[in-house]
Amino acid sequence: MTSEQRRLQPRKQPRQVRAELTRQRILTAAAHIFAEYGYAAGTTNRIAEQARISIGSLYQYYPNKDAILAELLTRHLDGDRATATLSQYKGPPESLEDIIRVFVRTVIENHLDDPQLLRIMIEQAPRSGELLERITQQEWAMIGHLRDLLDRHPEARVQDKDTAARLVTSTVELTVHQLIAAPGSIDTTRLEHELVAMITGYLRASR
Repeated sequence: MTSEQRRLQPRKQPRQVRAELTRQRILTAAAHIFAEYGYAAGTTNRIAEQARISIGSLYQYYPNKDAILAELLTRHLDGDRATATLSQYKGPPESLEDIIRVFVRTVIENHLDDPQLLRIMIEQAPRSGELLERITQQEWAMIGHLRDLLDRHPEARVQDKDTAARLVTSTVELTVHQLIAAPGSIDTTRLEHELVAMITGYLRASR
């Protein structure tokens, strides 16, 4: 393990219920602090105070706030349902619009819990080589499932399906992230409708 990997690794892996509860309190407190104050001002002292533990206890679990944010990002990746949504279409295809709508809606829902925190995690979280590899693998899994779907679906008439799968995946992920995490609210129902209309129109077009 490199020094960079050690810097981002939790120090203690809880083996007892009480220890696991303490770690959960730290992560919950950190999510609140980062969302409220931003990453730069979200100090470990503030996190410990929010979690109602001593700073020494916090450091028993995490060496720094980078490691806390990295674990929050890892847990977000663990909870991502968009890839599973695309992978479930194995039999006779449903309407292409319906499939894309479920995919878009799932990505939106992944961003709704705390969009400000998600923006901080995606834009400011330190990335170890292991975490970057995990993100890349997840992205390519999503692209691969979408590519398979386009191959099977009779409504998908776009010619370059490899490029289409990458373009659709990036468009949905980046658009949803930027619009939901940006200052000011956006009507997520309208966002869903417009994205679905744009993407299905593109995928049905033949050139």
